[in-house]
Amino acid sequence: MEETYDVQLEHQKYIGELGDWQRSHHCCELTSANIGDEICLMGWAQYRRDHGGLIFIDLRDRNGLTQVVFSPEHNIQAHEQAHILRTEYVLAVKGVVRERPEGMHNAGMVTGDIEILVSEWKLLNTSRTPPFAIEDRLDASENLRLKYRYLDLRRPKLARNFILRHKAVQSVRRFLDEQNFLEIETPILTKSTPEGARDFLVPSRVNDGQFYALPQSPQLFKQLLMVAGMERYYQVVRCFRDEDLRADRQPEFTQIDCEMSFVDQEQVMAMAEAMICRLFKETVDVELPSPLPRMTYAEALRDYGLDKPDTRFGLKLQDVTDVVKGSEFKLFGSAELVKGLRVPNGVDMSRKEIDDLTEFVKIYDAKGLAWIKVKAEGEWQSPIVKFFSEEEKQGLAQRLGMQVGDIVFFQAGPAVMVNTALGQLRNELGKRLGLIDPKKFNPLWVTDFPLLEYDAESKRYVALHHPFTAPVGGVEALQADPGKVLSNAYDMVLNGSEIGGGSIRIHTQEMQQAMFQALGIGEEEAREKFGFLLDALEFGAPPHGGIAFGLDRLIMILTGSSSIREVIAFPKTQKATCVMTEAPSAVAAKQLRELHIRLREKKKD
Repeated sequence: MEETYDVQLEHQKYIGELGDWQRSHHCCELTSANIGDEICLMGWAQYRRDHGGLIFIDLRDRNGLTQVVFSPEHNIQAHEQAHILRTEYVLAVKGVVRERPEGMHNAGMVTGDIEILVSEWKLLNTSRTPPFAIEDRLDASENLRLKYRYLDLRRPKLARNFILRHKAVQSVRRFLDEQNFLEIETPILTKSTPEGARDFLVPSRVNDGQFYALPQSPQLFKQLLMVAGMERYYQVVRCFRDEDLRADRQPEFTQIDCEMSFVDQEQVMAMAEAMICRLFKETVDVELPSPLPRMTYAEALRDYGLDKPDTRFGLKLQDVTDVVKGSEFKLFGSAELVKGLRVPNGVDMSRKEIDDLTEFVKIYDAKGLAWIKVKAEGEWQSPIVKFFSEEEKQGLAQRLGMQVGDIVFFQAGPAVMVNTALGQLRNELGKRLGLIDPKKFNPLWVTDFPLLEYDAESKRYVALHHPFTAPVGGVEALQADPGKVLSNAYDMVLNGSEIGGGSIRIHTQEMQQAMFQALGIGEEEAREKFGFLLDALEFGAPPHGGIAFGLDRLIMILTGSSSIREVIAFPKTQKATCVMTEAPSAVAAKQLRELHIRLREKKKD
């Protein structure tokens, strides 16, 4: 029966101070080797059980659980007082470590062979009944858990996530210190340079009508540190982007940010690879392959449709554009790109499952999803089969390796849509069909990215990474044909997620101005936004490059979490709000006046 708030208030009169009590061990440390030791533990009451005169408490701290026993035969006063204990009460206990009785050992606990026979104890604080159970298995909604995040963080699973996160950061710091990097902080209040995601703007009280921006990354400052002769910089840094959210994005996030002078692409990649291999070994005891496999951007799009391929399973895409060019099936016959995805033994997929997958690809701008089932030798089932000639059927069967029992999915249309929709469908099928080993880590490098991509909406080129990435071939190649230039950029991909990205930077003013020109940024605009960088490049900037890793996403993968919210202490929701503190919130009119800001009135319905 749930205790009332009044009971908790009644028990507050028993709260005592620590005094000279000192914790001797954490709740995961005691084993059979400690039998007979007198110890002192402190923590929260996870469970309370009253068995025939004995009271059992599972005491929890961030490291684990230990069973403590209150016995009237050992200390009647301690036992009598223990009747007030409830879930999540905070207490300190002193006692003797003893072996659990025969048949009572718990193999599921690190401390399952022992228990603490309590000699004396102190109540350090009471607790209201929590809104959800403080345990890994719970059915509370995410919003409720985020509202009481400080309780959610008591759960062992989340505690383990943050212990691992700490170990990962310490591993990185040790490694970079050994490599002669300097940890240097860069500004949080900086200049708005909106090239990419939206900035978070901060008004300035002392500069009427002017704004700071929160940094999307320390990119320009770390380049300036290279100009300054720091040579090797790193920072575990908070970054901010005002963009739409999803499971692996937050408005504020953490990067492991590195920059190096007098290096080429291979040297930066070798450093980053060694750091990540060390991190995996020291946190989850996994030996990653070294050197990591490599794949070009073109190969990734050809085989997987995406520039961050999940290589833990097969199902590669096949280009069949030439096979169906001019086909009577007009959608295929005139398409820029047609690709197929063969799913072995998928012939029994129901119409509802196919309809669900059709709705799934529409998220990625696909109009629908064509399919063919191979029912028997020479027997294909599909609404589109009647449009194909025998020659086209033979060509498809040969190119796709179609076998009896297969289902093949097709996308046709603009190349970007086809690759994205079919690549995401491949990932979804990998999950739905159980093709992915969740304990497997498949890292690789993706290289040879295009420097620029054409944005039809703005009718100009935009940087695929950022406008400070050095092009392969220099100014001449960029001026000759911007769309064909490759970049000195490289991404580290892990299990279908980009965990790190970097490049060799532009280090001369001539090259940087040519890059701005290619992006349609005029001289006046370039000077207004990036004048400080252009000036710095005239003062002997060394060749330099670097890489940044998304710490939150990396820890999410390491812990097997489904969302980065599970590895950030106080995350925002998908609407970028904090339900615990109710941020963002309205501010007083006086504060707005001091900032020279007037809010527009909302239109009445």
